[in-house]
Amino acid sequence: MKVTPLGLYCEPGGFFIDPSRPVDRAVVSHGHADHARPGHKAVLATPDTLAIMRARFGEDRAGDVQEPLAYGESVTRNGVRITLLPAGHVLGSAQVALEWKGSRIVVSGDYKRRRDPTCAGFEPMECDVFVTEATFALPVFRHPPDAHEIRRLLDSVALFPERAHVVGAYALGKTQRIIALLREAGWDRPVYLHGAVEKLCTLYEELGVPLGDLRPVPKGLKRGHPPILPGEIVIAPPSAEATPWARRLAEPVTCAASGWMTVRQRARLRGVELPLIVSDHADWDELLQTMEDVRAPEVWVTHGRDDALVHALGLRGIRGRALHLVGRGDEEDDGAPEAPPTAEEAAGVAPGPAN
Repeated sequence: MKVTPLGLYCEPGGFFIDPSRPVDRAVVSHGHADHARPGHKAVLATPDTLAIMRARFGEDRAGDVQEPLAYGESVTRNGVRITLLPAGHVLGSAQVALEWKGSRIVVSGDYKRRRDPTCAGFEPMECDVFVTEATFALPVFRHPPDAHEIRRLLDSVALFPERAHVVGAYALGKTQRIIALLREAGWDRPVYLHGAVEKLCTLYEELGVPLGDLRPVPKGLKRGHPPILPGEIVIAPPSAEATPWARRLAEPVTCAASGWMTVRQRARLRGVELPLIVSDHADWDELLQTMEDVRAPEVWVTHGRDDALVHALGLRGIRGRALHLVGRGDEEDDGAPEAPPTAEEAAGVAPGPAN
């Protein structure tokens, strides 16, 4: 495996994994924009990831040749055996296991270890080299249970029935997960959607993930119309909460669902009234648990707080290597990566329960 300006390249197999620009042959771990790019000549991915790429990029830009590979199935390219395993990040997300001449490398993409009702859970595989993210690789990041954060949202809705609650969430993965968690918590009323998140919710349902009663936020209201949707839950891209779009809602409570809401300073700067710590990435304890589970003597770190994770790995007798791949990060809706916290931000992390 070789690190190039385009990303990870499997030399004997002749393909890239999650390349940052169009290439002849790509294996794509999942549909977020910092991993899936349009314009490749050939793309190998799970069927759900290919469907997400077609929905986001168009039929003609999701790969001239699209090769679906189900979880647990394998194909061989130039002697390299490729197997996709669930990563637990979003629908269709996969770890890429590569076997060649008796050695195994697992490229995990992005992953989480929590149960998610909208996607298959992470499956660890023992390997010689494990390639990991480090988005939340600081000991201060210990995410609370998802059910706790959803209960906080529902308690706020009950406390302020005259206000709409607008939850900022990424369009792919986080929006659908929040909806599914709300359903599990007993919310059987409609969930209202900003137009930018509707398409992928429809796709999730077409791919077999039930989300219940979903409705668009009403459009075309005349000037002077009373504020709408008091007591309701609205899901929108994180950037939408600060736009004129939100002004027609009834005194909106600005919420945000992200692991970054652990950092008080980020919540304050974004004007978030109700931060919800719901992450689609592994926290500190889960990262370390994963390293124990895969039993790899060598770990490569693609992005995030690689310094902290590499140090922790060294203390456990594991060789760590920071790859510094370009363009990786916690995806915003425009695809721009979000930087890991500074030391000053980390000092302002809100306390949360350990896992």
